[in-house]
Amino acid sequence: MTDRGITASPQTYARIGGVLGLTIVAAGIFAEGVVRGGAIVSGDAAATAGNIMASEQLWRVGFAGELLMLCADIAFALVLYVILKPVNRNLALLAAFFRLAMAAISGVNAMNHFTPLLVLGGADYLTVFQPDQLHALAYLALKTHAFAYHIALVFFGFHLILLGWLVMASGYLPKIIGVMLVIAAFCYLTNSFANILDLEFASNLFPWILLPSLIAEMSLTLWLLVMGVNMAKWKARQA
Repeated sequence: MTDRGITASPQTYARIGGVLGLTIVAAGIFAEGVVRGGAIVSGDAAATAGNIMASEQLWRVGFAGELLMLCADIAFALVLYVILKPVNRNLALLAAFFRLAMAAISGVNAMNHFTPLLVLGGADYLTVFQPDQLHALAYLALKTHAFAYHIALVFFGFHLILLGWLVMASGYLPKIIGVMLVIAAFCYLTNSFANILDLEFASNLFPWILLPSLIAEMSLTLWLLVMGVNMAKWKARQA
């Protein structure tokens, strides 16, 4: 496929990007908020293990939802590159790389979501462990998942900084959305580094600090889906 063929229909890419963005938000909220949020009892490994095994199929669906979200993220990286490369090809490519790095880390980390099912599944080779030990191992996997998520979101934060700048400079997407994306980036980075550095206020940040991020991402998603890009200005940039 030629470069001309890829950039021939940025409006189509924008619509696809809107659908992908909605998929990412919906799947992410379902996996994190509904599935893990409904099962994990903070500081109680036994209760968490009981909740997971009581709704094993839902836990598996949450795992599938997370994988779907990451596949959509990879496709969205391409969509954003195609739409924004007339502004600055190199920065648009770098933004895509940061998003792909986030998706790769999150893909490996997704195994930590699935690990409790393996640990708590009652396999014969696990009989050497006591039940409380198995509960602790399953809970450790979930704590590792949460921590690795902070690592992935560092890369996503830098992606949003570049994305926000490109949107602001484009002229064919609203500048206000670009500003919101940059603010969202610093929200992600603040939350992640506060947890990585184990700062005292880190536990008080979540989930409120990520609310601007959700608003910014939904704003971009809905704009791409409903309004798309200003074709006259996009073509002028492309020329």
